[in-house]
Amino acid sequence: MELCVTPYPETSDANEDAGGPWIPFPERLNALPFRISSDSVPDVSAETFQEDNKAWKKHVNAYKRTNKLMDTGRYRNIMDMNAGLGSFAAALDSPKLWVMNVMPTIAEKDTLGVIFERGLIGIYHDWCEAFSTYPRTYDLIHANGVFSLYRDKCNAEDILLEMDRILRPEGAVIFRDHMDVLVKVSKLVRGMRWNTKMVDHEDGPLLPEKVLFAVKRYWVAGEDKSTTSE
Repeated sequence: MELCVTPYPETSDANEDAGGPWIPFPERLNALPFRISSDSVPDVSAETFQEDNKAWKKHVNAYKRTNKLMDTGRYRNIMDMNAGLGSFAAALDSPKLWVMNVMPTIAEKDTLGVIFERGLIGIYHDWCEAFSTYPRTYDLIHANGVFSLYRDKCNAEDILLEMDRILRPEGAVIFRDHMDVLVKVSKLVRGMRWNTKMVDHEDGPLLPEKVLFAVKRYWVAGEDKSTTSE
C-alpha cells in the first residue's frame, strides 16, 4: 500500500507544517502549493507554476469559443487524461462541474501531490489499461498530449476505444497534440462515428500543436454511417 500513497514533503523544522498551512478553497486552486515552494517537484518552480496557470486559462478560454456548451453546465463529469499540475481543472473552476485529474504512470514528472494540494481530485493510471469508471461515466474528456505520450507504449485504437466506453453519448472530447498525431486520431474517431472539428492553436496556424474537438454521436445499427468533419 505504501507504494500507492503520495507522501508529504519532508521538513527540517519540527514546528513546520509537513504539507504547509492549508489555504481555504477555492483560493487554494491558484495558491502556490507547498510541494512546489519547497522544491519537492523537480524542475517545477513558482514561475513555472504561474506560467502553467496562465497558459491553461488561455487554452480554456479558446476551448469555450469553439465549444460553447462548456459554460452552460452541460458537462458535469469531466476527465483530464494527462493532468500535469491540474491547471486545466483550475481554469474551469465552476460549481457546475468536477474534474477527475489523471496522472499517467509513465509521465515524466509525478505531480499528483500538487493536484491534491490544489484541492482537486486525482488518480494514477496507465492508459494502456482499462480505467475503472464506477460509479459514473463522463460528459467531457480532455486529452492533452496523451497520444504522443503513449505513441510507443500501446495502440491509439485501444486508448480511443477505452475513451469511447467511458464517454456518454453526445459527450465531447478535446484532443490537444501535434498535427501529425491528430490527423491519425481524427481518422480513427471518424471511423467510430464521432463528429470532429480541427482548429489551430490559439496563437496561430504556424504552431505544430493543434486542437481536435470531437462529439460522440447517438447511433443505432443500420443508420447512415456518415460523419461531419471540418
